[in-house]
Amino acid sequence: MAILERSDTGAVAHLTLNAPERLNALSDEMLAALQDQFDALQNDESIRVVILSGAGKAFCAGHDLKQMTQGRQAEDGGKAYFQDLFDRCARMMLSIQSLPQPVIARVHGIATAAGCQLVATCDLAVAAEGTRFGVNGVNIGLFCSTPMVALSRNITRKQAFEMLTTGEFISAERAAELGLINRVVPELLLEHETEALAKQLEGKLGAAVKIGKRAFYEQIHMPVDQAYAHTAEVMAQNMMHRDTEEGISAFIEKRPPNWRQ
Repeated sequence: MAILERSDTGAVAHLTLNAPERLNALSDEMLAALQDQFDALQNDESIRVVILSGAGKAFCAGHDLKQMTQGRQAEDGGKAYFQDLFDRCARMMLSIQSLPQPVIARVHGIATAAGCQLVATCDLAVAAEGTRFGVNGVNIGLFCSTPMVALSRNITRKQAFEMLTTGEFISAERAAELGLINRVVPELLLEHETEALAKQLEGKLGAAVKIGKRAFYEQIHMPVDQAYAHTAEVMAQNMMHRDTEEGISAFIEKRPPNWRQ
């Protein structure tokens, strides 16, 4: 049984964290499997959207604490292992946002610590009612510093700091209010609603979405004047795309576009 399962439906790739007995923890093996898939998807032009979900009763409970404890057995007390672990995790998270395809997190149960980081890192997120989110490392004496990077880029500073320092869970409804996720749906409709969102994105011009996603993450940390200059250049380049001309013509002529890509 694969620790990460992939199945493709049309232009949508479904990645399922498949270690339910460990609440889909981001073990060394899980991180490697995710990295392999994201590397493969980077140049997979047949895939337009990625859905990331978890098997069993939880989306992801964060890093594998038992495995981390074993890492302490090294002569240096595990420092080199821990540094490498968090570096590998950061690389995997960054790979999500560098993918040309939008990545949707389909969340249920709990998303804690690095699992919450994973939700915050995905481009979009749909959660089932009853899902709980937390960055709870502080409760065991380990401040969630790396999850903080993604969390603090999704929600306001004070709300992020409160979650990080209290270690308390927030509900799916609260997560939507804060901007951590896009929407909350009944658990029975979670798969349907996520697929519907993926289908909507799948129907857009893939080249435009690819261009836009890259520009979104490039401009978001720029000063406003630089962001405008950068995105003006991006839009000019986008206008040169052959299918963009078709899209504009179709809109003017009030007909569906006939994309060639």
